Amino acid sequence: MTPELKARLEKETQSHKIVLFMKGNALFPQCGFSARALQLLQPYGEVHTVDVLADPEVRQGIKDLTNWPTIPQIFINGQFVGGSDILMELAERGELADVVAGKSPA
Repeated sequence: MTPELKARLEKETQSHKIVLFMKGNALFPQCGFSARALQLLQPYGEVHTVDVLADPEVRQGIKDLTNWPTIPQIFINGQFVGGSDILMELAERGELADVVAGKSPA
């Protein structure tokens, strides 16, 4: 990964409370996992989405940055949370609101 791409991805994740690297966008998710993650996050405020299908460099770069092999990838309060499976577990345990509020580590 180039230093420029790393800086770009880090800036993206730090500039918004909730960032969702997904396939598609908020208006037209391109996979079920991305749609599910978006649905789980939207009650907590604005979700900044990044369409990884629009830029293959970003798609691979975010995987390299997090060492996480799948999309979607969720960042909350600048911290990598995981994929849709982790997000679903947090929601099922009632912990997602605390993570968004910064009260509990993801």
